[in-house]
Amino acid sequence: MAAPLDLDQLSTFIAIADTGSFTRAAEEVHRTQSAVSMQMRRLEERIGKALFQKDGRTNRLTEEGERLLTYARRMLRLNRETLAAFDDASLEGHIRIGTPDDYADRFLPEIMARFSRSNPRVELSVACEPTTNLVEHIRRGNLDLALVTHDDSKGGSEPVRREPVLWVSSANHTVHEREVLPMAFGRPNCLWRRTACAALEEDGRQYRVLFTSFSATVIATAVLSGLAVSVLPECALRPGMRVLGEADGFKPLPDCHIGLMRGHTGQVEIIDALARHISESLDNLSVPAFIEETGSFDFQSAFLNPRGKRLRPGHVMNGW
Repeated sequence: MAAPLDLDQLSTFIAIADTGSFTRAAEEVHRTQSAVSMQMRRLEERIGKALFQKDGRTNRLTEEGERLLTYARRMLRLNRETLAAFDDASLEGHIRIGTPDDYADRFLPEIMARFSRSNPRVELSVACEPTTNLVEHIRRGNLDLALVTHDDSKGGSEPVRREPVLWVSSANHTVHEREVLPMAFGRPNCLWRRTACAALEEDGRQYRVLFTSFSATVIATAVLSGLAVSVLPECALRPGMRVLGEADGFKPLPDCHIGLMRGHTGQVEIIDALARHISESLDNLSVPAFIEETGSFDFQSAFLNPRGKRLRPGHVMNGW
């Protein structure tokens, strides 16, 4: 039977991958640089593959190293969750988190499941509201943590994930070909709405806002019914939607960033733990990213594949 992998070696490996440096990783794991180098030599011998390649002064992962990184993070995460499940002194309390429903369907299941397994004594309350509302809740002390759409001009949140923002229409209708484009948007202060309107006006495209709602479900319903075109982050795409591109007369939009906002409500240890879980979850998740030329789409395999490619304009979301 093959000997198991060493978790200490994997922890050091992750530190090197994150910092790009054996020296900085040595500082993080509190070892000498020579000890770190020895650990990595032993890990490469155990795996039987080269894990690093030099790029100037930076140590970059090889393709095999990238593969191992995904497994290493999962193994260390499971190790932490296992220890927490049997720790009588584990975190205990109540924490309040908010997120727009654009992100909730895709991201919350993984975040909540992982956090609850690691911290079974922490009660988690979730509020789904628009980013502007969540920012206000954070300021008033009504939330401990919020997953929001990051706005560079306003700051206040720490970016944890980048998402493409896409023009979307119904796969079964041609509403996007109308001379005056019917649109479905979030409220007037929605960042994506402002960006989309600016792009349409710059192109001289006539449009009319038919539906306004902070609910992602309402916007998706308007799109899927063939009543309007909208803009959504890649993570919010649903079966039956079509991604529009330049061939359809829609220029690419800037990516958006998802950010974390922390409240000033005490419970620092629990907030830090949940923030770490969120960052790790979003880092490991890959959103629906590529639809085969046939138009078919296997949501689960694409969602779990960290090497998933981005959606291409004209492709259709045929199923989860």
